[in-house]
Amino acid sequence: MFKSLYSKLALTLFILLSLFALAFSQLVHHTTVQYQQEATQRLNEGLAEHVIAELEFFKDQKTDKAAIKDIFHMMMVINQSIEVYQLDASGKILNFAAPVKKIKRTSIDLQPIKQYLNKQAPYPILGDDPRNLDQHKAFSVAPILKNGKLLGYIYIILEGERYTGILDFIQDSYIVGLSIWAIGAILIITFVIGLLVFYFMTRRLRKLSSQMQESIADNEFNLLETNNDYQKDEVGLLSLQFNKLIKTINAQINELRNVDKVRRDLIANVSHDLRTPITTLQGYLETLLLKNSELSRTQKTQYLKISINHSKHLSRLVTELFELAKLDSCESIISAEPFSLAELIQDVIQKFTLAANKRDIQLKYHYKNQPGLVIGDIGMMQRALENLIENALRHTDKNGTVMITVKTTDDKVIVNISDTGCGIEKAELSHIFNRFYRIDKSRSNTVGSGLGLAITKRILELHGSEINVKSKVNEGTTFSFQISTYQNKSANQIR
Repeated sequence: MFKSLYSKLALTLFILLSLFALAFSQLVHHTTVQYQQEATQRLNEGLAEHVIAELEFFKDQKTDKAAIKDIFHMMMVINQSIEVYQLDASGKILNFAAPVKKIKRTSIDLQPIKQYLNKQAPYPILGDDPRNLDQHKAFSVAPILKNGKLLGYIYIILEGERYTGILDFIQDSYIVGLSIWAIGAILIITFVIGLLVFYFMTRRLRKLSSQMQESIADNEFNLLETNNDYQKDEVGLLSLQFNKLIKTINAQINELRNVDKVRRDLIANVSHDLRTPITTLQGYLETLLLKNSELSRTQKTQYLKISINHSKHLSRLVTELFELAKLDSCESIISAEPFSLAELIQDVIQKFTLAANKRDIQLKYHYKNQPGLVIGDIGMMQRALENLIENALRHTDKNGTVMITVKTTDDKVIVNISDTGCGIEKAELSHIFNRFYRIDKSRSNTVGSGLGLAITKRILELHGSEINVKSKVNEGTTFSFQISTYQNKSANQIR
C-alpha cells in the first residue's frame, strides 16, 4: 500500500501532523492552566492580607473557633471558588469551613508559602491542597502576627473543588474548545495542502521513473529529455547522471560489439592464414607421396623447398599468435633492467645486414650523440626493433634505404625508423596496427602475417610508450617511439 514515494511522504506527513497536534494540544492545555493559575494568583495576591486586616480578632489566640469557621463559611459562600484555612506557625491546619471527611491533609508544606511571601519564585506558585493529596493549587497566604510574633497563617486555596481536571476545564472553556477545533481544522487543511505539494513535487520524479523504464525497454538504452531549467535540482541532476550512465553503457556496448567484430575477424583471418599454408603443405606432400616415382629429382627438391617454406611460415604465424596472446594476457610481465640501446640497435642491424645486401638496400644507423642506458625489457625491445626494421625492408624497393635515427634528450631516447619504400595511403594509417591488417599487396614486395606491428605496439604500450607513424605515398614511411632513460625512470615504474 505504501510502496510509492508519494504514499510514504503522505504517511510521514500524517504522522508528523498527528504528533504535532498531540504535542500542541498538550502544550495549549498546560499553558492555559498555567496562565489561569498565574492570573488567578496575581488577581488575588492580597486576598489573605485583606482578610486579616478586616478581621483583627485573628490576632487573638483565644478567639472562638466556631466564629472563625462561620466567617470562613460566609467568605466561601460569597466566593465559591475559594477555600479558606487557618494554619499555625508550623503549617498545621487549625480551622476550616468544610466537612471533616473532605480534609485529606492535617498540615501544609511551608516551603511554597515562604516562596510566596518572600517573592522567591515566579507565579504561579502552587501549594498543597488540603482536600487532595495528589494536587497542588494556586493560593494566597498572609501571616498572622501579634507583636512581631508569628502566630500562624491564613491560607486560601484560590481554585476549589470546581477545578476537577483537564476534561472539565476544556468542556467549561469555550475559548479552549474553539481553539482545539481551529487547530484541528488548520491541521487538516495543512495535510491536504501538503499532499498537493508532494504530488506536484514528485510529479517530475514519477515522470523520470517512467522515462527510465521506457528508455531501457527491449534492451534499448535511450537518453532522457532534459530541461536546462531544472538541471540544478536533485531530479535534474539525477536525469543528467542517468544520461551519463546511458552514454557509458552505450559506449561499452559499442565497444563490446567492436571487440566481438574484431574477434570474429580475427578468427576468420587466423583460419584463413593457417588454412592456406596447411593446404599448400598438404598438397605438395601428397603429390610427393602419390607421384614419387614419376617426379624428377629436381621436382622433388622443389616441392620439398616449397613445403619447408610453408612450414616455416606456418610456424612463424603460430609463434606470433602465441606471443601476441601472451602480451595481451596478465602473464606479460616486464623484466625491466638498464641496458645500452646503442648496442641493441647494432645487434639488430647486423641480423638484417645480409638480407638487406641481397636486395641492394642500404641499412644505416645515425645518432647525434651516443645514447646512454635506458630502462626496459631488452628481449621485448629487441623484438620491437626487429619487427619495425623487417617491416621497413619488406616495403622498400631495390636500391632503397632504411635509416635508424636515434636522438637523446635529458630524460628519454627517441628512435626513428625510416624507409624510402612505397609509403602508405592516409586512409590506411589508422589501421596498420590492427591485427592481420595488410596494405595493398600490389604495393609491397612480400606479404607478412599482419601481426608484427600489432606486437610492436603492444610491447611499447607495456613500456609506457606510443608508436607514431608518418608516411607519404611513393616517398617512404617513418615509425617513431621513445623510451625513458635509466636516470629518469626506475625499473619498478614500468613493471
